[in-house]
Amino acid sequence: MSIIRLLPLTAIALAGLLLGCQPGSTQTQQPGAELLAPATDIRPDWGGIVAAFIDGYFEHYPTFAANAGKHAFDGRLPDFSASGLAATGRWLHAQRDAIASFTDEDLDARQRFQRDYVLAVIDGQLFTLEESGFPYDNPAFYAGDLSPSMYLTRPYAPLAQRMAAFISYEEALPAAIAQIRANMKSPLPAPYVELGIDIFAGYASFFASDVATVFAGVDDAELQARFRHANNAAIRATREMADWYSGQKATATQDFALGAEKFRHMLQASERVDIPLDRLKAIGEADLSRNLRSLRSACHDYAPGRTLEQCVQQVGADKPDGGAVNGAREQLTRLRQFIVDKDLVTIPGSEGAHVAEAPPFNRSNFAYIEIPGPYETGLPSVYYIAPPDPAWPKAEQEAYIPGRASLLFTSVHEVWPGHFLQFLHANRSDWIFGRLFVGYAYAEGWAHYAEEMMFDAGLDGGTPETHIGQLGNALLRDVRFLVAIGLHTEGMSVQEAEAMFRDQAFQDPGNARQQAARGSYDPGYLSYTMGKLMIMQLREDWLATHAGPSALKTFHDEFLGYGGPPIPLVRAQMLGEPAAAKFWQAPALGPPAN
Repeated sequence: MSIIRLLPLTAIALAGLLLGCQPGSTQTQQPGAELLAPATDIRPDWGGIVAAFIDGYFEHYPTFAANAGKHAFDGRLPDFSASGLAATGRWLHAQRDAIASFTDEDLDARQRFQRDYVLAVIDGQLFTLEESGFPYDNPAFYAGDLSPSMYLTRPYAPLAQRMAAFISYEEALPAAIAQIRANMKSPLPAPYVELGIDIFAGYASFFASDVATVFAGVDDAELQARFRHANNAAIRATREMADWYSGQKATATQDFALGAEKFRHMLQASERVDIPLDRLKAIGEADLSRNLRSLRSACHDYAPGRTLEQCVQQVGADKPDGGAVNGAREQLTRLRQFIVDKDLVTIPGSEGAHVAEAPPFNRSNFAYIEIPGPYETGLPSVYYIAPPDPAWPKAEQEAYIPGRASLLFTSVHEVWPGHFLQFLHANRSDWIFGRLFVGYAYAEGWAHYAEEMMFDAGLDGGTPETHIGQLGNALLRDVRFLVAIGLHTEGMSVQEAEAMFRDQAFQDPGNARQQAARGSYDPGYLSYTMGKLMIMQLREDWLATHAGPSALKTFHDEFLGYGGPPIPLVRAQMLGEPAAAKFWQAPALGPPAN
């Protein structure tokens, strides 16, 4: 369960780009927004250099720009050639040097926070581009930039205009795919091979079966003819790429691990978290134990005498009426009302989210939300839910559909008060950078934190069944945390990871396979639990000096007012202390006291 991410690698498993909803006509100044607001420059070129970075970023990542609502970039794809990637790397290094040249003496407190935020974004990009190795073996590196979803599902312009943009995208696609294929260095890791097949076969099927119906109502013979030609070429290119990945199966390896040094550097570069890996693992193990203890207690009340696995299966067997999509639609209305009734966090604006079935090219994870960019106006967000793979056995397909309680916390995570609400806040910041760049641990950490916070507030009466639904999602993320470390630093196999998802998170076979494979190509997916624990620790420390009946709401509003930087930077601002990644004291936290 996740958002469509904003940066090319961490878009990865989720495919596409995440950007926030455009605020409505009522603007609300958020706590923390003063640090994102434009300031009077001490060095007159500070604001200009950040604006120049954003403009240059749009040129190097045109899909990012188009998703943000800069539709002059519609239909364009990045230069994925080896020389193009090298040029992007040189540009990022030059930008880093320019931003880092602003010393503390050059900047006021607001600008120093902004500088550190920009540097974290650049460092995360440079790690992915130059150190991870993903441009040369991991199809997930390209997945976000290849997604055409906004042209098909986002009504930002008349259908004919979006059709023309989609045609330009398809016309650029064969060359982009050729560049990707040239970059791949065989032999490839087996999970990457399977991901490549899924991505490109999904595109080929979607282009062949579904796209034409989206644009069938456009009465323009010339445009339709151009579409048919481009679409046929795109079908051929994606099928050939899927076939190429299929041909790599015979030589596929299990050589996907980043290694301990790169894994630590990934966390430091992108999240500003720098602690020994053995300590990091102990944090995850402690949280897994905490949630397993809670599950035993809840199952004792809900299904006495049954094993944990039987208890979880019993809760999962209570399926939503009409399937997961219909069930989620019903849940969103009451989740929003619960937030209002409990006064948990400000809801700025009146925007909402639709629910729909995920398209075939993006079904490698059960759920995600796609949110229009900050330059868009008045457009809906879409909460997508993937159906089970029809190739799976019937029993596995049925097990893949979550029970009501589990789906409830997926809806919490994706919409109220998870990703969707977070971006309502982020897009009301006065600094455009904070609206554009939202990091992995900040976004996923908030959404995952929201699940436990909503249960603690009494969601659905706080029944044992509801608690089991929340804990199932928590255990899934705990196992992701440990599997990411295991796969990339300890020699864990994908098969061992799959068994851990079954045995420790009680996942059905289909989900367990997907989650284990995802850990190989998305090592940052420990960010769900990591971000959650950092927020929980920050909450405990902040509430220690902020009392009163509205303290929790004030904490939430202030946390959400910073855009989406690394959480240690937020901690430094909210507590007035150095930006340490302090979250290792958090495992025993429960409901906050007001």
